[in-house]
Amino acid sequence: METIDRKSGSALWHQIGEILAADIAAGIFAPGDRLPTEPELMQRFGVSRFTVRQALGRLEQRGLVRAEQGRGTFVHKGVLDYTLSKKTRFSQNMVDQGFEPGGELLIHEIIPASEHVAARLRLAPGDPVIHRRGVMTADGMPIECGDSYYPAERFPDFDKARLRYPTITAALASYGVHDYVRLSTEIEARMPTAEEARLLRQPKSLPVLVTLKVDVDTAGVPIAFAEALWPAERVTFKVDVG
Repeated sequence: METIDRKSGSALWHQIGEILAADIAAGIFAPGDRLPTEPELMQRFGVSRFTVRQALGRLEQRGLVRAEQGRGTFVHKGVLDYTLSKKTRFSQNMVDQGFEPGGELLIHEIIPASEHVAARLRLAPGDPVIHRRGVMTADGMPIECGDSYYPAERFPDFDKARLRYPTITAALASYGVHDYVRLSTEIEARMPTAEEARLLRQPKSLPVLVTLKVDVDTAGVPIAFAEALWPAERVTFKVDVG
C-alpha cells in the first residue's frame, strides 16, 4: 500500500490525483492506457471508493483521463495542437491528430444581429442572423464551446442543411460556398463562468482561451463569425502564417 500524508491538511483525493497525474506525466501510464481499477486504487492507497472516484473525477476535469462506461478510465491523448491558418477546419484538425471529432448542438435560432455581430458580418444591426451554440469534442472530451453566427438570408434552413451534411464545410457548399478562408482570428485568455466550466468539464479555477474569428468566401464576403472558448490545459494553438 502506498503511503499518503493524512495529516498534511491536503484532501486525500487531491493527493491521489496528484500522484496519478505525476505517473501520467512520467509515462508510467501512457496515452491510451487504462488506469488501475477502482478496487486496485483503493488497495494501493488504502482509501474508500468514494475518495478514489473523487480523484479520478478531478483528473477527468483536467482533461488527463476519460471514463468509458463499462470499460474503465483511460489516459487521454494529451494536449491537442490546434492549427490556426487560412484554411482552418475543425474536423480535419482532429482527424490529422488521430482524434475522433464530435459535438453537440445546444441552440439553433434566428435572432437580430447585435452591433458587435453585425460589424463582424458586415450587416446592419438588427438584420437576421443564425445563432448556433454548441460544444465540440475530441474523443468525447470537450475542447471547444461557443457561439457561431451566419447571415440568415444567405443560408435559409441552415439547420436542415446541417443535419443533412456531416460537416459545416459540406453544409456551406450546398449553398454554393465551395471554399472559404479565415479572414481574422483574435485570441485572449480569461477565467470561465460556472456554466462555461460545466460545458467544458473543467474547474472554474482553470483559465480558458477565447478565439474570435471571421470566415469569408472567395469574394471576401463574411459568411461566419464565431466566439469560442477552449480549455487552456487541453489545447495549444499553432499559427500557420503561410
